[in-house]
Amino acid sequence: MKGESFRKGLRDGIPIALGYFAVSFTFGMMAVADGLSIWQAVLISLTNVTSAGQFAGLEIMVMNGSYWEMALTQLVINLRYCLMSFSLAQKFRRDEARGHRYVAAFGVTDEIFGISASQPGKVSAFYNYGAMCVAIPGWVLGTLAGAISGNLLPDFMMSALSVAIYGMFLAIIIPPAKKNRAVLAVVAAAMAISLLFKVIPLLKNVSSGFVIIITTLIVAGAAAYFCPVQEEKQSTEAGEEEIMEKEINHA
Repeated sequence: MKGESFRKGLRDGIPIALGYFAVSFTFGMMAVADGLSIWQAVLISLTNVTSAGQFAGLEIMVMNGSYWEMALTQLVINLRYCLMSFSLAQKFRRDEARGHRYVAAFGVTDEIFGISASQPGKVSAFYNYGAMCVAIPGWVLGTLAGAISGNLLPDFMMSALSVAIYGMFLAIIIPPAKKNRAVLAVVAAAMAISLLFKVIPLLKNVSSGFVIIITTLIVAGAAAYFCPVQEEKQSTEAGEEEIMEKEINHA
């Protein structure tokens, strides 16, 4: 069971790794261009694994920002991962050990959370391990390749690489949205609320990190209220054991 979950995670993580490679390639090039060494850029990607957080952090380092500014910025941008972790904790099997939950928490990204949440029924932490084993190396190797390449690529290719992650998001959300109207409604609502933050003058000043948090709370809360997911039934084996125990007690 664990081996099967791990292998499935590996397969599902390959598209994520390819998308990560393209995006982190850009980060590696920008980091070296802004004065960081190759190993510093790689270390940042290895220990953070967050595109928005790393790009924002790089800008703060270049501008000689304070530690408090860095900490607050990362908190705002990455606070959504707390919400994802809470949700994923309910998605894991009930008998999953705490140690596995903690290790899997390190690899919680938008994309890995997306493929985990879209799996039917409960998910094993080994599924996340499989996805992490290809996705994280893809992110780190992309950073390394970009840092080594420097500024050799033309601007039009840099622009093409910067939109690769959006194609990866579409590949994650479209299949489940086709099968489930609730998922489709959640995606549409999230897009609509995000658009409001872009076009309404009063909302334009809200940071991108808070936009993600607010959108997630509103959409996820509405989906949980109007389209609740029933607790999955016990497995056949557990059910049979319970029936046998009742028969023994009755006898």
